[in-house]
Amino acid sequence: MKIGLRIDVDTFRGTKYGVPNLCRLLADHAISASFFFSVGPDNMGRHLWRLLRPSFLRKMLRSKAPNLYGWDIILRGTLGSGPIIGEKLGGIIRVASDAGHEVGLHAWDHHAWQVHIDTMDGNTIYRSLNKGVELLTQILGHRPSCSAVPGWKSNDLVLMEKGKFSFDYNSDCRGENIFRPLVDGKQLSQPQIPVTLPTYDEVIGRSGVSNSNYNEHMLSLLDPEKLNVLTIHAEVEGIACFAMFGRFLEMARSKGATFVPLGSFLLDSSPISCATIVAREIDGRAGWISHQSTGSSLPDH
Repeated sequence: MKIGLRIDVDTFRGTKYGVPNLCRLLADHAISASFFFSVGPDNMGRHLWRLLRPSFLRKMLRSKAPNLYGWDIILRGTLGSGPIIGEKLGGIIRVASDAGHEVGLHAWDHHAWQVHIDTMDGNTIYRSLNKGVELLTQILGHRPSCSAVPGWKSNDLVLMEKGKFSFDYNSDCRGENIFRPLVDGKQLSQPQIPVTLPTYDEVIGRSGVSNSNYNEHMLSLLDPEKLNVLTIHAEVEGIACFAMFGRFLEMARSKGATFVPLGSFLLDSSPISCATIVAREIDGRAGWISHQSTGSSLPDH
């Protein structure tokens, strides 16, 4: 059973501390993964305004966010713009690539994307993507081959603007299987590799799941007959839950699982289906996310 391992790097702190930790751990296990980096300003502290929304406040309390993420992340960018991650920590990003990991674009400004994607036009989306691609290209010495939007917030405009870049694939949504997106009835060329498994902050503190049984819970969700794609975060599994994630790797491998970068799934010659991306709410996450169409959905965003 293969598990696609996607590592989202949202912040300055996650890049500086979480990425080196995870690179060492993955090297110890001879695992290659897909890292998606936010490279522009770290303004994640501006999410504090979302505490006014009850659903977001409940999530922050349930996941014990200050202990999980650290106060430097929670307050980053609240007074002026935060540091440009790629300019300050480009060397760490380059080390991840040199170690053989797949490296893609997560965002230019992670916070701005999540907050403003509903009102961004095509030109604004393109400029945001292009700034991230250009800086990541400077860091890596080549253009990134893949991308994954922050917070699984995508729409048809995003898909069309991404088509202007040379991405081999995108991972912008949750879903069940690899597919090519349909926009206005037309099939786009860049496949989507959706995330199929929940993240730590979506399940912890719900339905009796705690750190003591989290690994067992996640292992129970794996299905050898289906696509398994797991997202971890450099700020969580790379720092606060680092030891727990190390145990998860050992437990999964003892059951015969192997971890692979997402792009390796495209080497399979199986035909790729088509589907639309729709907006949907899921348990444990505040607000809408993009989801491979499988039936009922919220109105398109």
